Amino acid sequence: MTPCPGASAQLISTRVPHRVRTATVRDDLVGWVLSGRKRLSTPFGETRFATGQVFVIPRSTQWDMINEPAAGGHYEARMMSFAPPLIERFHERFAQFTATPAVQSCASTVADEAFAASFDHATAALLDPEASQALREHRALEVLLLLAERGLVFAPARELGWTDRVHRLVGQRPHAAWTVDEVARAFHLSASTLQRRLADEATSLSRCVREVRLEAAMALLQGSDLQVSEIAARCGYDSHSRFSAAFRQRFGYAPSHLRP
Repeated sequence: MTPCPGASAQLISTRVPHRVRTATVRDDLVGWVLSGRKRLSTPFGETRFATGQVFVIPRSTQWDMINEPAAGGHYEARMMSFAPPLIERFHERFAQFTATPAVQSCASTVADEAFAASFDHATAALLDPEASQALREHRALEVLLLLAERGLVFAPARELGWTDRVHRLVGQRPHAAWTVDEVARAFHLSASTLQRRLADEATSLSRCVREVRLEAAMALLQGSDLQVSEIAARCGYDSHSRFSAAFRQRFGYAPSHLRP
């Protein structure tokens, strides 16, 4: 995935059907199923998206995500996520959509010619290291505007909780040996204050770091051809066996399952 302050783009491609358990959507997300089928499951039901459909998922929601390859082929989806500051800028610039009810669970639209053109332009800019930040933001806002005109609007960004703040910080360098003191300094807090604020949200720094690392590993397994050992190293694990054990505990299968 190529990061930028406002939005990011990623291609997911796999030949192996798999479930990502209790996946938390950190940023507002739009995905375009190119091949196969995606299922979003909660205890209250399931929503399916076939080839050619677009799924829209708001931030801070949690799902079991099931990716199913087409018969004899791949599951492929192009993903675009939008960080809260960009959502704020969208609402500032296009105030006419303030009264449009925000997507609460998940929604869909069709990848018609207009959507494909807008999504392609935005993806090209987000993945181009030479593209200016202004161009990236403009193209990402164009996707949000197209969706808004179809009645699909993400809610204005709220102030981030401490869990989200730590996830975003650690996500910039998941391989680093993060300590409470280092993270606290980044937020101009004492270590005890940071620990207390995370405890108030029923989590801890070690839990945040582990979740970010395993989410990053899942993204690399789905979106790259890197060896499992290289992915482990990039995500902060110096032991292949410890990485595999942590991944299996989190997702229910070994990382090698996605490398047939």
